[in-house]
Amino acid sequence: MSDPKCRILCVDDHFDTSEMLQVLLSESDYAVQTAGTMEEACALAAKSTFDLYVLDKRLPDGTGMELCERLTFLTPGIPCIFYTGDAYEVHRRQAFAAGATAYVAKPDIETLIETVHRLLAERECAAEV
Repeated sequence: MSDPKCRILCVDDHFDTSEMLQVLLSESDYAVQTAGTMEEACALAAKSTFDLYVLDKRLPDGTGMELCERLTFLTPGIPCIFYTGDAYEVHRRQAFAAGATAYVAKPDIETLIETVHRLLAERECAAEV
């Protein structure tokens, strides 16, 4: 098996969602790490290079919006996708205002995977350098 082509950090406080995303995205040859809190996600982003973030909107120690803003500050240019159960237009607008590149409502996993592929196809991933 070849080395993973891109590195993804999935941040969701529900272990089953994180595990599912890790399995599905790993099948596409991505290297996937997970975090359950903002603190854990920021620590991982500070010590590792990621090519994409997949964020839930609600976390135990803050919001996905806050996390998106922090990650954008820590690692400018890395796209953030929100994958969340909050599907109202106001939530989408808030996410984009915080710096999100895409917003996918749960449980639409097919659209999430398509969005990941599309965004990473446009990038030269750090794992390839």
